[in-house]
Amino acid sequence: MGDEPGGPVTQEIGPGSSPAASFLPLPAAAPRSLGALLGLSMRRAGGRKAVSAVTILLMLSGVSMFAFPAITDTLHRYEQRHVQFNPSSPTFQQLYEEHRIPVGKGLTRLVIDNSRVKVNVVVVEGTTLAALEAGAGHYVDTPFPCEQGNVGIAGHRTTYGRPFNKIDKMRAGDTIDLITPFAKCVYQVVRPFGGHSNPWVVQPNDYSVVGQSGVLGIGQWLTLTSCNPLGSDAQRIVLRAKLIKQIPISPRTSKASKS
Repeated sequence: MGDEPGGPVTQEIGPGSSPAASFLPLPAAAPRSLGALLGLSMRRAGGRKAVSAVTILLMLSGVSMFAFPAITDTLHRYEQRHVQFNPSSPTFQQLYEEHRIPVGKGLTRLVIDNSRVKVNVVVVEGTTLAALEAGAGHYVDTPFPCEQGNVGIAGHRTTYGRPFNKIDKMRAGDTIDLITPFAKCVYQVVRPFGGHSNPWVVQPNDYSVVGQSGVLGIGQWLTLTSCNPLGSDAQRIVLRAKLIKQIPISPRTSKASKS
């Protein structure tokens, strides 16, 4: 008899098969190990050359990764030797007084000397990528050293001489000297404030730390910024200091007021 209308539908099954197997996907082939794939590549035409090329590329990438800081340090030393910073030059002094130091040219010398941190670097005007190849740069919209307001300086931590490599080791009471054609400006790191430590960490787009609003605009402050954590620009580390002393440069080493 044939199947009754509306009754169950049957499926023809071939010899040696089962109803369950006909509805299952074919079993997936077991994944091959990396060694097996490399062996297969080596046996195929051009495979040996391809594997060799990839190996060389990986080796070069690794060497470049480790060599990059050394290369930038060499560039930093070159820039520091050739950056135009001559505090005793009357021309430089006039440009400094008139706030006309070109971007990329020396503005001041920053010195930190304590048991944890030692820095001696010429700070150039500007914070462009090219300017910061010298290691540290002055935010152009902030005052010059010793002036009223919040002096802002950015510096590298892991490349280009890494002058701010140990900025996280600075503590309240440590001093930072900024040498100008006319004076040595001595700033002292202040105690933690505002509910956070000093130094502290902010987002990379938080430019308020080098702003001039509130007390920052009426006092005499210095703010250093750098990337955080080491080797990353995901954040910014910030250090705040206050001017405590201004030591005039001897007239014998500065021709500042001979006009």
